[in-house]
Amino acid sequence: MNDQSKMPQHTAFDLIVLGAGSAGFSAAITAAEAGHRVALVGHGTIGGTCVNVGCVPSKFMIRAGETQHSAAAASRFAGITAEAHVTDWAALVQAKRDLVSGMRQKKYADLLPEYQNVTYIEGFARFDGDAIVVDKTRLTAPKVLIATGGRPSVPPIAGIETVETLDSTSLLELEELPASLTVLGGGYIGAELAQMMARMGVKVTVICRSHLLPGAEPEVSQALTEAFVAEGITLECGITYDACRQDAAGVTVCVKRDGKPFEITSEKLVVATGRVANTEGMGLAEAGINLDRRGAIIVGDDMQSTRPGVYGAGDVTNRDQFVYMAAYGAKVAVNNALGLEPMRYDNSAMPWVVFSDPQVAGVGLSEAQARAAGHEVKTSVLGLDNVPRALAALDTRGLIKLVADAKTDRLLGGQIIAPEGSDTVQTLAMALKFGMTTKALGEMIFPYLTTVEGLKLAAQTFDKDVAKLSCCAG
Repeated sequence: MNDQSKMPQHTAFDLIVLGAGSAGFSAAITAAEAGHRVALVGHGTIGGTCVNVGCVPSKFMIRAGETQHSAAAASRFAGITAEAHVTDWAALVQAKRDLVSGMRQKKYADLLPEYQNVTYIEGFARFDGDAIVVDKTRLTAPKVLIATGGRPSVPPIAGIETVETLDSTSLLELEELPASLTVLGGGYIGAELAQMMARMGVKVTVICRSHLLPGAEPEVSQALTEAFVAEGITLECGITYDACRQDAAGVTVCVKRDGKPFEITSEKLVVATGRVANTEGMGLAEAGINLDRRGAIIVGDDMQSTRPGVYGAGDVTNRDQFVYMAAYGAKVAVNNALGLEPMRYDNSAMPWVVFSDPQVAGVGLSEAQARAAGHEVKTSVLGLDNVPRALAALDTRGLIKLVADAKTDRLLGGQIIAPEGSDTVQTLAMALKFGMTTKALGEMIFPYLTTVEGLKLAAQTFDKDVAKLSCCAG
């Protein structure tokens, strides 16, 4: 670290930022560039969740797992066979650590000397009257931003405190690959980790209360389920958890489906059932800052909490749990807190991605959400077997679903499950941002043999059967 990590000579600032992750750095940089003095308080490893234990390491390992699958799937092309194996798991884990360390240094630690009016302070912060206390130092500022992030939560299952569990962090630090693994939770974290480990050669079972990706469109969830089953992943869905225990055989989860009990045993158990905000011990309730039932700070569209002058951003709030939305929310908060440019948090065109394979991505309203919002809805569902890119790749796993207002033809949302869905969704996000209709999207020119061309075809599907069109027609 640099000399900015020492306790400050002065303790009065224009803004105090609690948390040195994506949201915290976004806030500190925004304020510093506007000429304000900032105290950036970090507790734990600088950089926060994304670079250290979230997005960066998990996507590295997911990409590594994809190499195994690509080799296994090569035989779909006539005349080609390939093999890939994990020959040194420990070396792969170390490579992940090296990547994380390098990005943390370059994108976080090395940035601090570039902003002379940002004072970096290490320690646990809590509210004490009108001050923020870090260890024994009292800091004051007219505005405070809380961006302390979140952490994996553990569900209330009988006996879970007596067994060895892994989370999204510790799983990627295992010294050896386990033979078998049970993943508790079928959300985006559980889905990503389950498939990645299965591709590394681990026997994987996923347990979920409802179904895989419960927040996705039913057609999308079903398509991913079929892809997982085809890869040999066992899915135990529509169940309730009763208890768990650990013995020489491994970790056993006792579950029920339709009232009938059964047990699932694996060498290791991964808990991926959600996250909880890091708000304990900070004196937030005493400071008049209201929290929701998961302990997250409740903020308005200006990102201000229930205590005037105190704002929140990122996973510690009741807003979207994505790193890019954390950075965006911090910018909204700082602009409002310091009177720079009035902003309101707007996620109406916020894209999201699940880095499974095929990738799942979406933006805007689902069909159910659109109906609940009072729209007269029309939908289009296009299988990838209608998309030339997928046909040429001999990989038609997936589909595209678009949701529109039946009266105005305006696009309301859409979801994509495709091998390149993460890069395709941004075009749909831009279409929503600028209020495009399905007709306008269907009339746009798209490059041939791309996944994103599927959006054009899906839009045309509202009015015609694209199976009857020649290549590039329409």
